[in-house]
Amino acid sequence: MQAAPVRATAIPSVSVALRAVESLLMSGGQRTARRNAWTSVLEDRRRAKDRVEALRVFEESVATRTS
Repeated sequence: MQAAPVRATAIPSVSVALRAVESLLMSGGQRTARRNAWTSVLEDRRRAKDRVEALRVFEESVATRTS
């Protein structure tokens, strides 16, 4: 009985597979625009998180001064 052949190439990850499908379906400009939009969303989330943290620190400093 022979052993099953060993697969030499790795199975691509989900993100690699999605990018391959994306490249087939979209032109280069659309891909770039979509990635830029996602980068903007992530940056907006980071700024919102920073605002919440700054407000918390400000409110704590005001509460400390009034006590």
